[in-house]
Amino acid sequence: MIEISHLVKRYGANIAVNDISFTVDKGEIVGFLGPNGAGKTTTLNILTGYLSSTTGSAKIDGIDILENPVEAKRRIGFLPEQPPLYLDMTVKEYLNFAYDLKNCKLNRIRHLKEICEVVKITDVFNRMIKNLSKGYRQRVGIAQALVGNPKVLIFDEPTVGLDPKQIIDIRNLIKALGKEHTIILSTHILPEVQAICDKIVIINKGEIVANEKTENISNALMSSRRFIVKICGPVNEVLRVLRNKEGILYAEVLKDQKDADATAFLIEGQPNVDIRKPLFFAMAEKGWPIIGIESMGMSLEDIFIRLVTGRAGKNSQRRIGGEVDKNYKKEKQSAQADAENSEDAESFENAEDLSRGDL
Repeated sequence: MIEISHLVKRYGANIAVNDISFTVDKGEIVGFLGPNGAGKTTTLNILTGYLSSTTGSAKIDGIDILENPVEAKRRIGFLPEQPPLYLDMTVKEYLNFAYDLKNCKLNRIRHLKEICEVVKITDVFNRMIKNLSKGYRQRVGIAQALVGNPKVLIFDEPTVGLDPKQIIDIRNLIKALGKEHTIILSTHILPEVQAICDKIVIINKGEIVANEKTENISNALMSSRRFIVKICGPVNEVLRVLRNKEGILYAEVLKDQKDADATAFLIEGQPNVDIRKPLFFAMAEKGWPIIGIESMGMSLEDIFIRLVTGRAGKNSQRRIGGEVDKNYKKEKQSAQADAENSEDAESFENAEDLSRGDL
């Protein structure tokens, strides 16, 4: 339904969007994420025909937005970050204006009535827009995007500035609209993306750094590779066994977490390896009781931050929950060796920073 291919946008020497490509299938809700200045809004403006690209193409339902903009725009409903509202109009006047502007051929009265019922603005249909709350204004903005029943809906920060109840209402509305439309949702509210979207695309410095199904990200969140383990045994020997244990990439002592005669260790396992059972048998063989083990789950915010602060670009684009980079283990071990040779025990904390940050 949406196809972006090798899209580039330059402003003089500055590159806002650098050769990005992704697709959105019919009926999908896609979360489009990135820090400020990453190129999100530029990409959306190109996709909706507000800007032209330097090179590359953007197609809606197979129609190139530059070659045939009128037909492509008939298939798009767009809500920018600042809804394009005329505050001195009533909701009725504004939606009728949008109907005429889009040259809509559907039955006017029935169509606008259906839209008002879907976005729940029937009770303010005859009120001035300037007298509405921000939540209702957002609903009116979504209503104008629905005029003409477009196949594709693009929402840029639709919940910004709303209170928690309004956010939940708009979130539920977008989820309901996803049953009949293909949707791109640009937002900074990460749990919202995880709750609503089928797929997540993350852009940073104009380049795609992640393009994954939400279920893959959810699996990554659930299948943590990092654990805090409390073990009763000689600290140095336990640490040596942990670091030499197959399946463990990293281990360090957490000196600020003591539990009677037990010492806490932070360990990280290889991807797709459950290290808990091998760890139990290894400690049992040595006669060192494990009195506690706690999973250090990674949040969606952790994933986002690690991606956008890592190495950007096509060579760094990575699959979330996929195989570890071939240099990852080498860099981890190098970091551990540096920490061992340092007189400052706190240098262990920097070992993680030396890794590539793959998920």
